[in-house]
Amino acid sequence: MFLSHFSSLTPDKPAIICKGQVLSYAELWERVQERSRQLRDEGLREGQPYDFVMSQDVDSIVTYCAVQCCGASSILYTTGTTGSAKGVIISAKAWTANAENLIDRLGFTSDLVFIICGPLNHLGCLSKIFPTLMTGGTLYILEGLKDLNAFFEPFNSSHLSTFNFQLSTFTKFATFLVPSGIRMLMQFASKQLSAVSHQIDFIETGAAPISQHDMEQLCQLLPQTRLFNTYASTETGIVCSYEFSRYGCQPGVVGKPMKHSSVRIGEDGSVICSGDTLMSGYVGSPSGAPCPSEIHTSDIGFLDEDGMLHLEGRSDDIINVGGYKVNPSEVEDVALAFEGIRDCICIPAPHPLLGTAPKLLYVPKEKVKDLNGENVKNLSPFNLFTFSTFLRSRLEPYKVPLFYEAVPSIKRTYNGKLDRKAYR
Repeated sequence: MFLSHFSSLTPDKPAIICKGQVLSYAELWERVQERSRQLRDEGLREGQPYDFVMSQDVDSIVTYCAVQCCGASSILYTTGTTGSAKGVIISAKAWTANAENLIDRLGFTSDLVFIICGPLNHLGCLSKIFPTLMTGGTLYILEGLKDLNAFFEPFNSSHLSTFNFQLSTFTKFATFLVPSGIRMLMQFASKQLSAVSHQIDFIETGAAPISQHDMEQLCQLLPQTRLFNTYASTETGIVCSYEFSRYGCQPGVVGKPMKHSSVRIGEDGSVICSGDTLMSGYVGSPSGAPCPSEIHTSDIGFLDEDGMLHLEGRSDDIINVGGYKVNPSEVEDVALAFEGIRDCICIPAPHPLLGTAPKLLYVPKEKVKDLNGENVKNLSPFNLFTFSTFLRSRLEPYKVPLFYEAVPSIKRTYNGKLDRKAYR
């Protein structure tokens, strides 16, 4: 295993920093070997699924690595936003393929500190463990983004020195953030983010659509940082990624398939994925059932002449307006470009003539504050007429919401996705 290599090459280098605890590569490899022996003694065999709870702690990462060391599969549960939650079986081979996809496309290196600030029971963050450790980097685990000050602690050399980690001119930082996390940092900590921009090698986003407005604003704040929009799911693994800081901020563009993945478009416009990153199946599937060779997703999209995948929404989210199809993400993307909107979601609502029509739930933004709660900018009082006029100037007529409702907050899943199921 790669941990054996780095335990000899850089034995004292921090592999994991979490909750004040530091594990060097030598210590991590020793604990992984010990845990692997325990799992084998308990009867875990190669290819067998192993179910355990993944938390933001060192022990969970040790167990995760030990399961893969045994050649066993792990089980990752979907959020159930489009139905009931399912246990997805992911093989050791698939985890390695996911890691190699990310290393090849995003460029993980040994001088990288990867900040995990989302839940480790979600593919977006869990998939970053292997590429970081496979290249000899350092994982820095946070509890989440509830404390924005904690997000900036790793960039402080005096803070890292308490963990026997010395920042050098070669040290780089990276992280994975869902779009709502990016928006939170830009709204409340834009100055702090800009101040460390020269230290951030790349930021990857995914799990939900990111608006063009947010992409453009992030590029302005982090002009030296590589920024990626990635297409992935629990069932398909990490499939595509697009460097929008280099090639342009285009909503819905998620790039070309990675080295271990392939994509084609079905007759109904659905995205169909294949490759070594696919799941082995679901928990409860018939014993001995073959691994799927393709995954037919609910995502609607197309491949352009350069082989870039463009997403147009999910088939079960599309709103039928008198025979016209409306992608709610497109409406939300435009709405978030309006300065007075903090958050929003577009949902279908009953209409006496059209059957259904777009309805926009929105959270108005009256003041812009920084991380310390101080006002940076006072905005004009929110005006619904001005807002709806803004939308009409940027959307085709049938896509413009016919109903509006101001709400205190928008419901989201634990990993930052819009919880559309909650509004059905």
